[in-house]
Amino acid sequence: MKIYPTNSSDKKVWNFLIMDTLMRHTDVEHHLLQQEIIDHIKHEYGIEIDRRTISSHIASLNDLFGDVIVKEKGYYFDGADFDEAELRLLIDSVLFSKTLSAHTAQVLIRKLTALGNDYFKPKVSHVSSAAEIQRTGNPSVLYTVNNINDAIDLDKKISFRYQKYGVDFDGKLKLQDRGREYIVSPYQMVASNGKYYLLANTEQFDDVSYYRIDKIRNVTILDEHRRTQKDVKGLENGINLPKHMAENIYMFCGGSIPVQLKTTKSMIDSIVDWFGNDIRIIKISEDSDEVEIKVMCNRNAIHYWALQYGLFVEVQKPESLRQEIKESIEKMQKRYL
Repeated sequence: MKIYPTNSSDKKVWNFLIMDTLMRHTDVEHHLLQQEIIDHIKHEYGIEIDRRTISSHIASLNDLFGDVIVKEKGYYFDGADFDEAELRLLIDSVLFSKTLSAHTAQVLIRKLTALGNDYFKPKVSHVSSAAEIQRTGNPSVLYTVNNINDAIDLDKKISFRYQKYGVDFDGKLKLQDRGREYIVSPYQMVASNGKYYLLANTEQFDDVSYYRIDKIRNVTILDEHRRTQKDVKGLENGINLPKHMAENIYMFCGGSIPVQLKTTKSMIDSIVDWFGNDIRIIKISEDSDEVEIKVMCNRNAIHYWALQYGLFVEVQKPESLRQEIKESIEKMQKRYL
């Protein structure tokens, strides 16, 4: 959005015009001479600036903003809020987020792209693929996030409608209401596996629950204060987010348990990606590639994770979990006979 000064004949406005021109048309690799600055302002604003005053206006701007305009072979702006690498990272985060609808992602990407100068915009042509990524069908995610954030700040409970994917009469996937109102105490919003979750306590239970934020609708902030964390199993000592995320890799409800695994040395890198650096090496073989480790993880999550990595990982303990996984494998085998 371009802002036009209301009194363009006022020389005080020239500071704004010069700064705007340098912010949009220069960077450390692209400079403008005094005459080029004047030409840009005349072309874009229809205003003529006296060349003799350019230097004094730039000096005034540097007094205000701390030497953000540098003179080498011409002038350039060196005070951008985000450099190109930072903007690309932010844009890619939006681009690959499955929580945002295609329309919301496109709008956010356009706004982020506008924060760059003329030389940045051609470098983000890949954003056209945003609509091709599997995304939520809920267009109001940002409003949901905002309301939940307000409730956390106010220490209040929230109510909402929760949805699940189903098939309509035309055979198309559709988010469908689960048929009841949920009342929860919200504590944290977290990102996991490209999706956004609310970490909360559901009114009728004592432990932590997780809700996909893109499946939440109609959030209402209630007058009732939320349950204190010390009364919620798993949050008694506050939220250690890195530890919590490492133990809840699939956002299943329930507590964490110690699990002993047998795997290979070559799998350690992938296991650290999933469980963090706190895994414990129990036994390592000098004669083979085998290694035994211990991790802390949600019981249901480690069950499904072990099935996913079954070719490379064996659950040794606890025995009850090992038997559950064995039964799942037997059921899977029958499907392929």
